[in-house]
Amino acid sequence: MRHENIETNVGLLVALTLVVISIGGLIEIVPLFFIDETIEQVKTTDGKDAIRPFTPLESRGRDIYIREGCYLCHSQMIRPFRDEILRYGHYSLAAESQYDHPFQWGSKRTGPDLARVGGKYSNEWHTQHMIAPRSVMPDSIMPNYPWLLENDLKYNDIAGRLKSQRIVGVPYSLTDEEYEANVERFGKEAADRLNIHAAEENLMAQAEQGNYDGDRSRLTEMDALVAYLQVLGTMVDFKQYDEGHFAEFR
Repeated sequence: MRHENIETNVGLLVALTLVVISIGGLIEIVPLFFIDETIEQVKTTDGKDAIRPFTPLESRGRDIYIREGCYLCHSQMIRPFRDEILRYGHYSLAAESQYDHPFQWGSKRTGPDLARVGGKYSNEWHTQHMIAPRSVMPDSIMPNYPWLLENDLKYNDIAGRLKSQRIVGVPYSLTDEEYEANVERFGKEAADRLNIHAAEENLMAQAEQGNYDGDRSRLTEMDALVAYLQVLGTMVDFKQYDEGHFAEFR
């Protein structure tokens, strides 16, 4: 059959288009019925879940990240391509976004990918970079965000924010049973930080311990944002897995 015959016959073109779309859809959908899980099982050396929900402080930092539109210029999705792995690190796992609602994969990279930025730079570097990006990255086109250091962090509604995330399945605990389940799943230290009843206390304690903005006299939006950036990509210890271990989940 000549291609010209297909293009000039609207009915045939529509029918063949639907056939092609149907085949493509089946190729994508059918395998989902034959796999047990679409999220990788990522464990620590003591058998706990390596991926945990964000702490109250990190969660507020994520809120600020979204508010300032950081996702418009930065992705958080390293694709399984050699050039991206060499630059940014191990490709992103589905498990790393399972508690991210909505996820921050992004759609463009005016700036570099941030999926594994945690621990790459110091707190002082991040703070200075947010205040005046070109003071540490001369070629940066990122705008200045000095108000993050000027604005006190609002956290009196943090318990309500965490409760809202429970609606979409993020396992912050409200009851003793949920707390014990988190101890079993994530370990006691993480479970303590995921306890909604102690959300404000945990937020302040982490900020005091981390001193993310370099000023212990105040709790600022910069503290929260830097805490969030510093945890990105740090929950999985890829050194304990053989190369290609996670390929079976793809």
